[in-house]
Amino acid sequence: QVQLVESGGGLVQAGGSLRLSCAASGRTSSRYAMGWFRQAPGKERESVATISWSGGSTYYADSVRGRFTVSRANGENTVYLQMNSLKPEDTAVYYCAAAPPRSPVALTRLNSYDYWGQGTQVTVSS
Repeated sequence: QVQLVESGGGLVQAGGSLRLSCAASGRTSSRYAMGWFRQAPGKERESVATISWSGGSTYYADSVRGRFTVSRANGENTVYLQMNSLKPEDTAVYYCAAAPPRSPVALTRLNSYDYWGQGTQVTVSS
C-alpha cells in the first residue's frame, strides 16, 4: 500500500504561481511512476502531467505545457508540480497518483493508477 498526501493548493491571482507537493508513504520502495490530475466542477478528471520513476520521462497536457513543471525527489518520496502563469481555467482539485511502470500514453489514463491522494484545491482568480 502507498499513501499519497497532496499539499500546496490555495487561492492565487491569475498570472501567479503555486507549487504542489505529493508526499508518499508506505511501500515507497516500489518504483512507481507518478501523475498529476485535476478535476474542475462538472468536468471529468484529466491528466495534467506525468513523470517516470527515474524522472527521465515526463508528459504534459497541451493546456499546461510550458507553464507547469513536474519533478520528483525520490530520496524524499515526494513529487512536485510547479505551476506558473496560472489562469482561471486552471481552477480545480488537483490529485497525485502512483502507477507501476507504464508507457507515457498509458500514464495519461486514470485506470493506470493504483493509488490516489485526497486532492488539494487550486483556485485562480481573474
